[in-house]
Amino acid sequence: MRMGIDVGGTNTDAVMMDGSEVVAKVKAPTTTEVSCGVLDAVTRLLARARVPVGQIRGVMVGTTHFTNALVERRRLQEVAAVRLGLPATAALPPMVDWPLDLRSELGDHGFLVHGGHEFDGRRLSSVDADELRRVAREIGRRGVRSVAITSVFSPVNPEAELEAAAILREVLPDASLSLSHEIGRIGLLERENASILNACLKELAQTTIRALRESLAQAGVSAPLYLAQNDGTLMSADRAERSPVSALCSGPTNSMRGAAFLTGLTDAIVVDIGGTTTDVGALRRGLPREASMTRKVAGVRCNFRMPDVRSIGLGGGTRVLDAPLRIGPRSVGHELARRALVFGGDTLTATDIAVAAGFAAIGDRARVAHLPGELVARAAERIHEMVEAAVDRAKPAAGDMPVVLVGGGASLIRGPLQGTSEIIRPRHAEVANAVGAAIAQVSGEVDRIVSLERVSREDALAEAQAEAIARASAAGADPASVQLVDVEEVPLAYLPSSATRIRVKAIGDLRSA
Repeated sequence: MRMGIDVGGTNTDAVMMDGSEVVAKVKAPTTTEVSCGVLDAVTRLLARARVPVGQIRGVMVGTTHFTNALVERRRLQEVAAVRLGLPATAALPPMVDWPLDLRSELGDHGFLVHGGHEFDGRRLSSVDADELRRVAREIGRRGVRSVAITSVFSPVNPEAELEAAAILREVLPDASLSLSHEIGRIGLLERENASILNACLKELAQTTIRALRESLAQAGVSAPLYLAQNDGTLMSADRAERSPVSALCSGPTNSMRGAAFLTGLTDAIVVDIGGTTTDVGALRRGLPREASMTRKVAGVRCNFRMPDVRSIGLGGGTRVLDAPLRIGPRSVGHELARRALVFGGDTLTATDIAVAAGFAAIGDRARVAHLPGELVARAAERIHEMVEAAVDRAKPAAGDMPVVLVGGGASLIRGPLQGTSEIIRPRHAEVANAVGAAIAQVSGEVDRIVSLERVSREDALAEAQAEAIARASAAGADPASVQLVDVEEVPLAYLPSSATRIRVKAIGDLRSA
């Protein structure tokens, strides 16, 4: 048995799965304290599934908690950003293009020191231990307890970051360190940004995961806890405490993986309509298509593994205004069951429109009988147009594609959508996100630049592939199930020495506890 949980802005969904079969499912309102909603969902799920808790092999959780903290600028730690790159990189200091309010929330502590490497692994400059000790003492004087360390081309050679971390630990033994080569890809500023975001979320990650563990313990569940990552794979709770940034965009990814699993499709567009937003993305070979360029998280450019997902402010709780007609982006969120008209509230929402139009049968339809037919028709048409536009932007190529509708708000769509070959509403679509978390696998990835003058292309690829497989196994994958799912090589004409960027990704099934 595997338990999948997805904590959204409106609802917390949970499923119990026995192999490929959904044994039980529940949908509970998300609470301000995430752990309370999770405990409620898990308790109800166990009662409905009627299985011994000892048969549960793992609990897989996807959450928007960390993303919400960044967007709301709340519960974030101050961070010292230490960059090793002098005499280069001084023109653009750490956090140079960040939103001013977020930069201020994190304290705007930036430090430039010597160190780093060239693209082929040669030293740019030597690490200066005395310089780093002075920086560490200043960080301690400012009372900052979380440090992000970034070195030029550290994914190629992490020696400078590891050396700097050892020196900082001597002076700041209680500080929490985030090393960029463990978090981001090639690209200094974006990788540094991801490391700083990771550092500011660590304390929140520890308290959140502790609360999740306590909730599971209260429910009598002692199975290992895993968190869903941005790319649709899993990481252990211990690793999530060290790398919370890896879980930032796991919600949409879970829905896409769940949609692929429930339909058996490998190439399609997935539309996940929740209570607050609609997320639209493309499946490629059964996995969410990754963004090829940098993506912004809370206004900050990052380059860690991210799904190429478009989000619009449309969901079951989206507010609808008339004269002129406006739909979203504001939403009643987890208060839908109290504020929507069909539930006796006083706020017109997209759910009310769906009920009045005959698309959905929830709440009391008599409470929306007074809505003008012309308003309902115009609002329903606008909702369809918003989804059609999002689908069109998410397509990898021109031409019609199948669309999989999932999420609790999927009833907002009734008619056909332009640019689609068919609309599929799979069984258990309303909890596809929790299904995606429950069936998620474990991955390992390598992203580096190599000089083909020093090593042959075949040897460079073989080494990267072996390392990706080893990383997947180390992350918890069953070695016998690991396989390569993506191998990419890009010659870099603007660099000497026949430089080539190699990216390899391996995925395997979760190893039995």
